[in-house]
Amino acid sequence: MVNEKSITEVSGSVTYWRLMRYLLPYSGLFLISIVGFMVYASTQPMLAAMMELFVNGLGGKDIDFIKWLPDQDGYLGRFIIAVGQGGLYQVTEGLKVAYLVPVLIILIYLLRSVGSYLGNYLLAKVSFSLIHDIRVELFDKYLVLPSSYYDENDTGRILAKITYNVTQVNEAVTRASKVILREGATVIALLIYLFYTNWSLTLLLFAVGPVIGFFVKFASKHFKRYTKKIQNSIGDVTHVANEVIGGYQVVKSFGGERYEGERFFDSSEENCKQNIKLVRMSEIYTALLQFFVAVAMAGMMFMAMSMLGEYSAGELIAYVTAAAMLPKSVRQLSEVNIAIQRGVAAAETIFEVLDRDNERDNGQFEKASIDGGIEIKNLSFSYPGHDDLVLKNINLTVKKGETVALVGQSGSGKSTLVSLLPRFYDHSEGQILLDGVDVNDYKLTSLRHHIALVNQKVVLFNDTVENNVAYGALKNATPEAVNSAITSAHAKEFIDGMDDGLNSLIGESGNRLSGGQRQRLSIARAILKDAPILILDEATSALDTESERYIQDALETVMKDRTTLVIAHRLSTVEKADRIVVMDKGRIVEEGPHKELIASGGIYKKLHDIQFDG
Repeated sequence: MVNEKSITEVSGSVTYWRLMRYLLPYSGLFLISIVGFMVYASTQPMLAAMMELFVNGLGGKDIDFIKWLPDQDGYLGRFIIAVGQGGLYQVTEGLKVAYLVPVLIILIYLLRSVGSYLGNYLLAKVSFSLIHDIRVELFDKYLVLPSSYYDENDTGRILAKITYNVTQVNEAVTRASKVILREGATVIALLIYLFYTNWSLTLLLFAVGPVIGFFVKFASKHFKRYTKKIQNSIGDVTHVANEVIGGYQVVKSFGGERYEGERFFDSSEENCKQNIKLVRMSEIYTALLQFFVAVAMAGMMFMAMSMLGEYSAGELIAYVTAAAMLPKSVRQLSEVNIAIQRGVAAAETIFEVLDRDNERDNGQFEKASIDGGIEIKNLSFSYPGHDDLVLKNINLTVKKGETVALVGQSGSGKSTLVSLLPRFYDHSEGQILLDGVDVNDYKLTSLRHHIALVNQKVVLFNDTVENNVAYGALKNATPEAVNSAITSAHAKEFIDGMDDGLNSLIGESGNRLSGGQRQRLSIARAILKDAPILILDEATSALDTESERYIQDALETVMKDRTTLVIAHRLSTVEKADRIVVMDKGRIVEEGPHKELIASGGIYKKLHDIQFDG
């Protein structure tokens, strides 16, 4: 039986390697950066070797170039020795350590700088490109997720994934990869030098290997757990801030400043506590690792002191210098585990989104133009994850060019019904036919191309007036068509009064416009689309009386020869509809023209009497 512990470890490993697969398009640059770090790492033992030259020079010893040959008895070694006998020693005989060591140090640091530049710059370029790819892929995924995802997740947590969590992945890829490559190569280079100098003494350093491995494994679980709590808490912080900023007028008008301040304080304090716990765990973990490395270093230095007779002082100092360089690199390698666990935890939340099923789009039917006839048969619907039926056995036929109003109390299912037509949600019981073809058989782009929607909640973007009207697929509309749509929506008079006209910026969510002006831009966008089916969901709810009169006149013109579904609470706006459909608790309970429904004395008449009482 596989326990939870092993599943977590495998999951973290799989996540990290999946993250690394994003490196493939940049493998060339990545390999060059590795070469740069290897060059950088090779300078570490060179600096240690300089100590031997320096100490021996202080003692008056000559420089022995032959000692550094890897194979003195080989062909290359014998060739260099022969060349040396022919003049090398004569050239270097007068060369003093006082001149050689400074020159070599300058050359070593020059080589070190080149390697560091190649490694750091190219790895940063690869890392930020990788993060850009992940961020774009995540955002593109958000664009194709079903509506149910947005119902299940609050805006703050969604934004936290694309901002904070992606930043944590960036930290893991950029900083962690740099430390692993640079310090890992440094440790390897130093160990090669130490083994080459004295392999038996170097084995002492490996005594702490199992201990380090145990602590890394133990700490990784806790780092990942704390990191997930931090990510959840930052999601709460973002959620509260997003709600307050979006609803600041309600907060101020109802005196909610103190309540929201306490709510934000609690979420921020939780984030602070989890970060402190992570730092505490990190410092304990680092301190213990440094202690065990220090014990190994102490034992190694004790043994080195006892070998003073076998090796020269310069050789021992060079060895100890190289060994002393190891703890810094080992410590950095151990500390980078925190960044890796943060990145893995963040990547898991990102991959969880990327692995979700897209909005279902299995239909293949496409048609350039349709008549707009709608037929709903035996339709029942419940929202994903809920058992209660919102719509119950709906049967409705809307002819081409007919205007049908949907009325009823809040929660009767009106908005749900019209949201199924463009397939914001998928129905499983019954049929919705568009020109005789089930909407499930249409390709989504083709289906939505034939439907224009004006919501009660107006959605505008922080862009120009023109770009908000000619939005998305309408971007290539002619200036004449844009102006005609704006004029039909009675928006021209206020747009002409703006400083830059159509090029005026309207602010976030159109906050530089009045509610009526925002609604008129939304209607202008629907008019410009010129779709055969028009859905008006409380389209005049945000308009003043005068604007509403203008819009009603415009909509009557627009609705001619179009199949129109109108949702309205103000019954005065739907009296001229060809047919009124009354809904109650998810069912159609009445249907007919205004006068007939009034005469029948049913639910519609009661709603009408309530609104027009007195």
